[in-house]
Formats: sequence, C-alpha cells, structure tokens
Amino acid sequence: MATTDKAKNTTQQAKGKVKEAAGKVSGNDKLQAKGKADQTKGNLKQAGEKVKDAFTK
Repeated sequence: MATTDKAKNTTQQAKGKVKEAAGKVSGNDKLQAKGKADQTKGNLKQAGEKVKDAFTK
C-alpha cells in the first residue's frame, strides 16, 4: 500500500509541475499557483509516508 501511495504522491508532484509550467507559459497566475499547491501537497504527503516508514522499521 505504501508503494502505491508514494507513486500517487510523485504523480501529484509531477502534475503540479506541469500545471505551474503551463501557467507560466500562458500567463495564467491561478493555474501557476494551483500547480505550486499541488506540488506542496505531494511533498507533504510524501513526507508523511517517510515518517510512516520510519516507524514501521
């Protein structure tokens, strides 16, 4: 289960990067901010997975 969660988090980070880049290119500040937010969410979830891993070992 943890592996799939990590993959989902990485995917969310990647989608955030794409949204941010699209926002920069198109000049859409809302899309750019949404991309940054998605990246942050992915990073936080990934950190939570690392904490869980530390306690299960």
